Amino acid sequence: MRGVLLLAAWAAGLLLNPGQVLAQSAWPDRPIRFVVPFAPGGNTDSVARATAEYLRKALNTNIVIENRGGAGGIVGTEAVVRAAPDGYTFCVCSTGSISISPVVDKLSYDPLRDLIPISIINTNPEVVLVKPTLPVRSIQELIAHARRNPNSLTYSSSGVGGLMHFAVRVFEQRTGTQFLHVPYRGGAPAALAVVAGEVDMVFANMSDALPQMQAGTVRALAVTTTARSPYAADVPTVSESGVPGFNAESWNGLFAPAGTPQPIVDRLAGLLAEMARSPEIQRSMGTYGSIAVSSTPAEYRQMLRAEMDQWAGVVNAAPAATR
Repeated sequence: MRGVLLLAAWAAGLLLNPGQVLAQSAWPDRPIRFVVPFAPGGNTDSVARATAEYLRKALNTNIVIENRGGAGGIVGTEAVVRAAPDGYTFCVCSTGSISISPVVDKLSYDPLRDLIPISIINTNPEVVLVKPTLPVRSIQELIAHARRNPNSLTYSSSGVGGLMHFAVRVFEQRTGTQFLHVPYRGGAPAALAVVAGEVDMVFANMSDALPQMQAGTVRALAVTTTARSPYAADVPTVSESGVPGFNAESWNGLFAPAGTPQPIVDRLAGLLAEMARSPEIQRSMGTYGSIAVSSTPAEYRQMLRAEMDQWAGVVNAAPAATR
């Protein structure tokens, strides 16, 4: 009798969730799309391509990268929110469009309602870079120069509302300085703007900063994490340079539209956990200053909620940081 009841329950499950059962058994049976909400060449783009290549082999299917930059990552993220939740469209998103923009902008989407966080993929510090002709060689000298010349120094970012923008606004609030914002369509173009002398400084992703630091085309003043980066151990932190407790760390993670079948989400989370342990992936991400990490969907959601609360607290305490 127990066997009959179990069989009946299983059959009822097929009738109630045929799409989910089909997705679990047949997925993937066509190419998958990874939307990168930034321009090609930046940290998120590099991480997305490394992830796509790993999953291509693991899933035996093609994964197409689609770069949709704009508005600090909001444009591309919003496109994924609107996509069909069929397991064939995902976002390799970043800090800005997921945990910062919702607390400083009025968005058409709620990341925790309209997206499923699958797993964090990597973490990445930012580096405060200035053009070599700027007469400052430390954070304290930058602060002194900016105080003497308010709104005269320019800085680039990946767009309004992204971490590169938000970190500078918090820096302004903490140090009593004012800079002029010049947004670009991605982290890589923003870093190159300093190299070209189009702007004076940038809080750049480590991945974009390292090649320029090695080439000597920029001057690195500090990293924005609470501990020094293993990829630039001789560069001090902003915190130890006179702004105690300053911390701004970017990350990338994989997200799906709300409603994507749970078996697909769980399968990808498992593969991303394996990927983070891969020596090849660790070496690959290390070349652009990232650290490979992973999480369960539940852990990632909890982390995002805590991070949003943290940024909301910063905004409430320092309204100027939201401009």
